[in-house]
Amino acid sequence: MIRGMIGRKLGMMRLYDGGGHVRAVTVIELGPNRVTQLRTPERDGYEAVQVGYSGNRKRLNRPQRGHLREAGLEGQTLSLLREFPADAPSDHATGDVVSCDQFEPGQYVDVSGVSKGRGFAGGVKRWGFHGGPKTHGQSDRHRAPGSIGAGTTPGKVWKGQKMAGHMGARNTSVLNLLVVQSDPIRNLIFVEGSVPGPNKGLVTVTPARKPARSDFEPPELPEPPAMAADEPEPEPEETVAVEDEAAEAAAEDDATEDEATEDEAIEDDAVETTAEDEAETAEASEGEEEQE
Repeated sequence: MIRGMIGRKLGMMRLYDGGGHVRAVTVIELGPNRVTQLRTPERDGYEAVQVGYSGNRKRLNRPQRGHLREAGLEGQTLSLLREFPADAPSDHATGDVVSCDQFEPGQYVDVSGVSKGRGFAGGVKRWGFHGGPKTHGQSDRHRAPGSIGAGTTPGKVWKGQKMAGHMGARNTSVLNLLVVQSDPIRNLIFVEGSVPGPNKGLVTVTPARKPARSDFEPPELPEPPAMAADEPEPEPEETVAVEDEAAEAAAEDDATEDEATEDEAIEDDAVETTAEDEAETAEASEGEEEQE
């Protein structure tokens, strides 16, 4: 694994972690980086891997083009080159593509870049000075720096004294940024917190050098249920509902037919009973007439 990559800051957004906490993250596009040279102890005295990234320059000078030609990357505009240590440099070869899958959620990284330039700034903005009193007769010393040294002893202004001057546009590193999410397909990582530089600014990402602690919980995504190859696919719910309705209608029709059959049987029994009664009445009348 190469312990570092070159990328570009894209901007900031918000993400929810597995515990439901909102985290402000910076989106960094890492790579793709290409291996341009391998440093060996026999030739260079140390082991490292040199990777290249397409920076802001569209055209390269002759030495740069020759260096890429030796690596088999002729025609590439890899204007930004950096060296990083690697766990096993011999496992890499010139021309290999380095992906961001080495940075996983929950890992801590250090991000280095050039901070935003603010131009000439005073002590209040540049260093956070308090300034002078705002009342009690004060008129023109609200944002003044105040004293910059003592009197006769030491009789000078110490080097490095905080004063007004150019602010920003310096190489800056932010340590122990948490990797909240990683997207190797699009070469993106999402780190918690701010990153030096403007949007589309070049940055360098390396594993954290100092230990850090956090309550980060990676998001838990439910796995889709596995389906066997021989198992038939489930039918849509609408089809099942239609079949249920048809079965209910058929059952109702059967019940109606049964009721109609029972009614007909009752009517037949009533007709037969009436006929029998009439026959008995006729026989009784004939018997009475014969007796007379």
